[in-house]
Amino acid sequence: MTDYSFPDTVAPSSRSFTAGEYPQTVFEAQNGAKSVIRYGNKAVNATLTLGFTNVNDSFVSDVLFNYKTVNSKWNNVTFGKDNGLQGIEQLQLRDLISSGTNSGLKWRYDGPPKVTSVQPGTNNLSCKFVACYDGD
Repeated sequence: MTDYSFPDTVAPSSRSFTAGEYPQTVFEAQNGAKSVIRYGNKAVNATLTLGFTNVNDSFVSDVLFNYKTVNSKWNNVTFGKDNGLQGIEQLQLRDLISSGTNSGLKWRYDGPPKVTSVQPGTNNLSCKFVACYDGD
């Protein structure tokens, strides 16, 4: 079985999380009255951006390998308390982000990781993820 866990050797220097939105369509009449059709009770398209400052080439290589492995078979990235969730103590936020909870959200890369070389062997890295609802 292939491991799709995000590498856990370095804690993120920065993290940005945006909760998802509920899939819905809003119809507005000329008089301003609104009707809303909601297509589910789960928020989708949450985003998570992890930033890593001054990391070595080995960690960057691990992240790029994870990106390739996850996307070659169209799988999901998994996070735990030792990788993308390091430093999050609030249980509710941890439950929202973590994979495999009752939330049903599955995380995918939202594009390739961005690497900026600071100096030879030292890099800044940014990874952006988007959550999709898995209705299994």
